[in-house]
Parts: sequence; structure tokens; C-alpha cells
Amino acid sequence: MDIALKNTFIELWKKHFGETELPIAFYYSDAPGNVEIIKPSRGWSCLISELNKVRNGRSLCFGPDSIGCFGGKRFLGFAPEIMPNFEYFLSFGIPDKLEGERYKKSPELVKKFMEHQGRFEAPGKYIIFKRWDALEEFDNPEVVIFYARPDVLSGLFTLASYDEDEPSAIFAPFSAGCGTIVQHPFNEKDKSKQKCILGMFDVSARPCVKHDILTFSAPIKKFASMVGNMDESFLITPAWEKVRKRIAKAE
Repeated sequence: MDIALKNTFIELWKKHFGETELPIAFYYSDAPGNVEIIKPSRGWSCLISELNKVRNGRSLCFGPDSIGCFGGKRFLGFAPEIMPNFEYFLSFGIPDKLEGERYKKSPELVKKFMEHQGRFEAPGKYIIFKRWDALEEFDNPEVVIFYARPDVLSGLFTLASYDEDEPSAIFAPFSAGCGTIVQHPFNEKDKSKQKCILGMFDVSARPCVKHDILTFSAPIKKFASMVGNMDESFLITPAWEKVRKRIAKAE
């Protein structure tokens, strides 16, 4: 972990975004280190709910057995296969057998959609989540995740586009909530042109966050470039000052 980057971001974040909550970060590892491992789930549980603890400063480590949701296991890369009859589960279900989420119009459409998803396998035995200020020198954050209201998102969105020549430096893929903060941004981290992910539109995950919160996730390299641009960007203009004051009132 680049401690200089850690400290610089905290300073600049407070300068330009006030007391807005710090982001969290994650990385994969074959050892949990000194981080608390979430015990095997005895029933259904949502990763997004567990991550609210990380947002409050509690570092957590998840293994394949820590997650009580089939989708969560898959989007974190711990169970690359999909559940039986998934094409019906995501669409209209099977009468008297499987309730459908109705997020896609038909099973056939789900199958075509899944062809675009690709296979994602976790590169380590564990995934470790920490709030940004809890990161230590031996940590290796790979993705940074912001939980933010619209005004803060507008700042992140514009900052991510500041040094890009394309209009699509940020995209919002259709995915589970955990897919938009883990799989999609992680898949961006080794690309020459890294994109940020706008997420948490998943209706099933929405009850796990406040009504006015979405997520904005950035691979660490892209995040570092955003931090480097903060003090020369629109964040130092009167236009942002108006938004910053409104952010402060909403905290």
C-alpha cells in the first residue's frame, strides 16, 4: 500500500468533499492476515449488508463459506458456475417450483445475457475489505468503492472523466449489487483504459443501503490518477464550491 497515496487522498477528500464518508477498498489474498474472517453462513445473507460494517470502520475477510448468497459467491469469484435454472430465476420463474425475480423478460434473453458475462474466478482464497483509513502498508488494495449521494457522485463522475478523451469513462452494467462493486471493477484493473463502475441499482440489494445511496467503484490505478488530478480540476472552481456547500449541509 502506498501510504503517501492513502494520506494524500484523505487530506484532499476532506478538503473538497468535507466530512463525506471515506470509501472502502478490497483485495484478494491467500491469507487473512490479522483481519476478522466472517464465519460460515447458516442461511441466506447479503454481502452488501455485511459491507455496511466495513463502511463503519470494521475490516472483514470473506472466504467461499462466508457468503450466504449464491449470487454473492459467483460475483466474488468463489463459485463460477451458475445455479440450476438460473435463466428462469432471473426471468419469470417456474410455476410451483421456482419464483422468478423478473429482472429479464425471458429465459432465452437471460441465456444471451450470460454469454456476455464471462467467467470470473477469485485469484485468492479470501477477499479482504477495509475502509480507506484502515489500510496498512502491507495491504494491496485493488479496487476502491465509494458509497455516495448524487452530489458526491457528480464530483466523482466528473473527476473520473477529467483526463479522458472518451465520453464513457464510467459505465453502469446490469448486474447484482456485489457484481458492480467487485467483479466489474476488478475486471477493469489490468486494462490500459480503465473504467469506473456506477452501481447498486440492483433492486434486491437496494434495501441494504439507504434510499439515496449508489456506488462508484474505481480500479486502484484509475483511482490514483483521480487523486492526482483533484487539486487542478473543477474541484477548485466556484461551480464546485456551490455543490460542496450543499454536500456539507446534507451530512
